[in-house]
Amino acid sequence: MVFYSLFELFTFKDWLIFTAFFLLFIHFFLKKNSPNVPPGPVPLPFLGNVFTGSDYMTMNKLAEKYGNIFSLRRGLTKIVYVSGYKLVKEALVSESFARCVSPLFDDIYKGRGLSFTNGYSWRKHQQFSVSFFKKFGESRETLQQIIQQECYFLCGSFKQEQGCPFDPLIKINNAVANVIGSLVFGQRYEYDDLQFQKLLRMSAESVYLTGSVWNEMYDAYPSIMKILPGPHQTIIANYHRLAAFLGEKIEEHKQDQDLNEPKDYIHSYLKEIENRRHDKGAQFNTENLEWCIVDLFEGGTETTTNTLRWALLYMIKYPLIQEKVQEEIESVIGQTRFPAMADKANMHYTNAVLHEVQRKGDIVPLNMARVATKDTTLGGYLVPKGTVMITNISSVLNDKNEWETPDTFNAEHFLDSEGHFRRRDAFIPFSAGKRMCPGEYLARVELFLIFTCLLQKFTFSSPLGEEPSVDSQLGFTKVPMPYRFCASQR
Repeated sequence: MVFYSLFELFTFKDWLIFTAFFLLFIHFFLKKNSPNVPPGPVPLPFLGNVFTGSDYMTMNKLAEKYGNIFSLRRGLTKIVYVSGYKLVKEALVSESFARCVSPLFDDIYKGRGLSFTNGYSWRKHQQFSVSFFKKFGESRETLQQIIQQECYFLCGSFKQEQGCPFDPLIKINNAVANVIGSLVFGQRYEYDDLQFQKLLRMSAESVYLTGSVWNEMYDAYPSIMKILPGPHQTIIANYHRLAAFLGEKIEEHKQDQDLNEPKDYIHSYLKEIENRRHDKGAQFNTENLEWCIVDLFEGGTETTTNTLRWALLYMIKYPLIQEKVQEEIESVIGQTRFPAMADKANMHYTNAVLHEVQRKGDIVPLNMARVATKDTTLGGYLVPKGTVMITNISSVLNDKNEWETPDTFNAEHFLDSEGHFRRRDAFIPFSAGKRMCPGEYLARVELFLIFTCLLQKFTFSSPLGEEPSVDSQLGFTKVPMPYRFCASQR
């Protein structure tokens, strides 16, 4: 009754004024920080900096204004962005940050898989996955054989174009997906399989939309966005379709299971479930397996596909570099056999070119978010416990203090004075620290073997009258604009 009486005393206008002042109070309360927190643009009441772009180019501009560590607010969530090699490296190797599970991906994954978990279960799954790829890559050479087989099919598909212009996206995407598919569930698909192509398009669409404002809005206002239509619902639906497809593969494997001789990731994981039946904390079970292979299949397809697309695009743009790579291939491998990983040690220039492709291609400009597990100091600023932190990988790969010509495609970045390949500390396209990409080993092998094989068999050039752009489409990943080329047999 008292509340009702108070309600009657106020007009609608009074309630609007009260609500506005209440929101302003919340705004200034949230804005009131310790004097030592990272600076940043002034947020709007309640909304925060939702109208500030979330792409890496905007972050680079803000870093120029506020420094290599600054903060934004998305809704009520404070996010610290970190740029530059030294600060990014410090943040990535710090024990004070864990993987941040956003509301959208928490609703999708529900604490399962590799990408959006933390703690003991994540560590055991990460160790298992890294060990699996290394074992299949080094001990049994299975990985190399799978990739070489796929190179044979990919080259055959390129030959069918008879030197005419075509867009390589579908063929490359299918080939890369076949490699991870062969390792994960022991099967490859033909390049004209329409159902598989549809699945790959859905996967790419999800990755693209994850970098959109819809993902940000969901994370800022999850209770509202859950009930609203929009592209964020497409992300959720696509992930569940991919999980359902891979779940079918698990069921097929259960019917054909040999614990003594696991043939792929699913078989190996099913064996690990049996081995860890007393280790409940590790949470090895078929639900976790389903979402682990979602992570591996999607992550192992999208980034490698677009790195190869960047590689071939740069070979078109820089024909003298392409010619020099082909000369090294002729000298080390010749034309009578497939490239092998043993060749890599003798192919300094090709290795340098591939590393420069990854640096300049800059596939994942902004790293996946982390969260401070305790109050910590970074770059002289306080990052309070619970603060979301995002590292700008693009700023590292283009750091003017680390690279001689950061704005130019320059393979010399990875060559010493004698023309030998050299590693660079600021080369971290796979991130760094404990949460670095578990598929790094697979990606490195795949990129070298496929790129070298394609340059061994073909010379790539622009179609007459067409000049492919090096501009990019930006979602969560940075991918080339659609382009065509001519693949002339050598």
